[in-house]
Amino acid sequence: MVSLIRTLRSLRRVGVREWWRQLQYIGDAKSGRFVGADQFGNRYFENLNPEEEVPGRHRWVDLAQHEYHASQVPPEWHSWISHIRKDPPTEDNVMKNLSPPWKAPWVENLTGTRGAFKTYNTAAPKINAWEPKVAPRGQ
Repeated sequence: MVSLIRTLRSLRRVGVREWWRQLQYIGDAKSGRFVGADQFGNRYFENLNPEEEVPGRHRWVDLAQHEYHASQVPPEWHSWISHIRKDPPTEDNVMKNLSPPWKAPWVENLTGTRGAFKTYNTAAPKINAWEPKVAPRGQ
């Protein structure tokens, strides 16, 4: 009964379209405070009402892509979702003033896709195939 009331409350708060999308993507109807978004379009939420959310499940991410995996969440947001940081990157003064050491935008892990990094070998092989040396025959 509590779960039905919570689901109906979320339906009323977020609307039918967002409620249905949440059921399809995360399997649960949630409503909470919008905390921020990252460069991928992922949206981050938090609900601190202890009557509605189970402790540890009160922070969540609404991923922008349907085919998703963990590397699509940037490190600063991952630390907030995992409760390593108390404040989200949009409200944390340290994160606001921090510039990344790599000076490049965060990209997801492309292992297993066509965009995966592949090296080529520049070292000489340790074992070489036998190549016979042909000497001219004496006539």
